[in-house]
Amino acid sequence: MNLRPLDPQSSALVQAELRPEVYQCRSLPAHKYRQIYATRFTRQRKQDGKNTNRPCQNGANPDNKVMSNCPETLSVALAHHWLVSMRGGEKVLAALANLFPDAPIYTLIARRNQLDAGLQNRQIQTSWLQRLILIPDLQRKALPFLPSAARSLDVSEYDVVICSDAATIKAVHTRPEALKLCYCHSPMRYVWDMYDQYYAGAGLLSKLGLRLFAKRISKADRTAANGVTAFIANSKHVADRIQRCYDRNSVVIPPPVNTNFPPNNTPPDDYYLVVGEHISYKRNDLAIDACTKMGKSLVVIGTGPLLNNMHRRAGASVRILGWQTDDRIRYHLARCRALLFCGQEDFGMVPVEAQAAGRPVIAYRTGGASETVKEGCTGLFFDKQNIESVIDSIKHFESIDTLWPPSQIQEYAQQFSTDKFIDRFNRFYNWCLAHYRAGGTQQVRKATTTIDREAFL
Repeated sequence: MNLRPLDPQSSALVQAELRPEVYQCRSLPAHKYRQIYATRFTRQRKQDGKNTNRPCQNGANPDNKVMSNCPETLSVALAHHWLVSMRGGEKVLAALANLFPDAPIYTLIARRNQLDAGLQNRQIQTSWLQRLILIPDLQRKALPFLPSAARSLDVSEYDVVICSDAATIKAVHTRPEALKLCYCHSPMRYVWDMYDQYYAGAGLLSKLGLRLFAKRISKADRTAANGVTAFIANSKHVADRIQRCYDRNSVVIPPPVNTNFPPNNTPPDDYYLVVGEHISYKRNDLAIDACTKMGKSLVVIGTGPLLNNMHRRAGASVRILGWQTDDRIRYHLARCRALLFCGQEDFGMVPVEAQAAGRPVIAYRTGGASETVKEGCTGLFFDKQNIESVIDSIKHFESIDTLWPPSQIQEYAQQFSTDKFIDRFNRFYNWCLAHYRAGGTQQVRKATTTIDREAFL
């Protein structure tokens, strides 16, 4: 739809559209911009003779492309919980942004200089929390305000809203008849079934905040989930959690992983590897303690609030490298003896990246790793989160020779590639559109109650 020029009183919005950076320093309040745009959007559709309340009903999409052949393309917006780094969730958003190149991105807070070039150049709309962006680690410190900040983001002018969420962004305000899809990285761990783990590792103020607000936030999160038309889970593990927390069915689509590693014909070096943020549930301490006790060489990459603790417990055989570039991480993934993965992750991209580099994984048998590592072929599992179990698994790993060669491990990892993600998401999206055209959001919701969660794998 080609929007006609605005009248003079709306000229400020023109500047915000043409120069997104102006939006961050706007003189008009955010709700004025939303009112201007919503009025303009509705008036334009009426002038074009289009229904302002329903999506386009005619035409099919026989090709597996995102609405490219639809006579009237639906307007799409993307939403993501916060944009302060380029981790797994942001890589999912980047892939979605490539699928929908004209879609604006709504988020609670954003630090553009921490994003890749593709996201930096997108139109990004932030919530009122952006005014506090200078506060370090704002997304955690603002926990009590996350639901209200998400609700303040008005995306009611869009036909389709696709949320990439591990917090409360699914609460953005949409029209009741809009198609709202949520790619759920995880229900909020710290207010649902991992509350005890987060509480045990939290500081005094964080513990107080969790005790005061966790129940209120989980209630608001459940209410927001009720407004989602269809859920996508990044793993079967997360699909189970969506069922427990939200009482909703979901389909499983693994996230896009960069599996583009060259063939690995180099013999491994004699060191194990840990890659990940140093926070309590990752349990990097288990790998460090086990290798220190065994005198095994270990390289540890990553930063986080527990980094100093990792330095203190590391023995002479352990090297703590802290933050490293992507190129250095890929170098170590390709050269290590095996990756040690001791935490419970919702999906866990690092084990997939290690396998894409041709290296095996020794992982805790739970969460996403149990779905991405093929036991006895691309890696091994241990069953208890303690030092003895990690030590036993390392000894077992060094005593066997049945694992696949690097070429087969790399081939196995290709099922989690970015191309696979795009294909699966396109098929799911078009499935949703077919039901949406047939009977609106209720038809989509009804269809998701009976669909096999592995239907798009």
